[in-house]
Amino acid sequence: MDTKKILILGGSGFLGNALYKELCPYFDTYGTYCSARRSFEDNQKFFRYDMQEDDIVPLLEKIRPKLIISALRGDFASQIQAHQHMMEYIEKNDCQIYFISSANVFDAYSKFPSYEYDKTLSLSVFGRLKIKIENMLLRLPKEKMGIIRVPMVFGNSSPRIKELKTTLMNHEPIEVFPNLIINVTNYDKLTQQIHYLINRNKSGIYHLGSTDLVHHEDFIKDIVKKLGLFNPIFKRVFTTNEDRFLAVLPKSNTLPKNLQVSYQDIIDHHIFS
Repeated sequence: MDTKKILILGGSGFLGNALYKELCPYFDTYGTYCSARRSFEDNQKFFRYDMQEDDIVPLLEKIRPKLIISALRGDFASQIQAHQHMMEYIEKNDCQIYFISSANVFDAYSKFPSYEYDKTLSLSVFGRLKIKIENMLLRLPKEKMGIIRVPMVFGNSSPRIKELKTTLMNHEPIEVFPNLIINVTNYDKLTQQIHYLINRNKSGIYHLGSTDLVHHEDFIKDIVKKLGLFNPIFKRVFTTNEDRFLAVLPKSNTLPKNLQVSYQDIIDHHIFS
């Protein structure tokens, strides 16, 4: 096992926990939990951290991680403050941060897909939060930070697939956006890609999604078809008359071929694995 210490903030969340399971056989990996206490309080590698009540610095000083992976969710003001304190800690210590960001940092641009070094601009509160934290990271020395932007994330027990199954079971209409062009990923592939970045000690900005694009409506319909035995009702939602993009594609920082994924791979192999 590599002795590199990794701390996953939000380690009890869906993505954080998938990352923990991917990394813990190889690195000295720790995680935080907030509300899911019973599952984690007996695990010596998990620490309780409530960003609305606790300062992050004492925990960082206790664990002294070489790499922090931030997959925090929750109160926006608390997230900003936690990241400000992290930046101060990282500047003074031998420590790097990977921040899980989102395609939403580009949701104000709808005419094209977005690449790593495009200017960010968002119309959503969520996108603006991610931009604010990204901008903090960009003030760190480049080798100390990684910004990992992800598109819509799927996977067998992912919140999106669970919600889709519930909607189907309840015979409720599934919202699809016929004019929205996206790229996608799933948890298995995403955690493998982040593992690769850690192994290679990578820094900078990465777009980790499928290397190709698909209409939201087509993608959801293909997934529903895979789920089988339903007569789905689709509610087509038109936000504009023209196609609009919400996709993050790699151009400057590409991964090796075996770590790249297409949206069809995700439908065929990764949704139900």
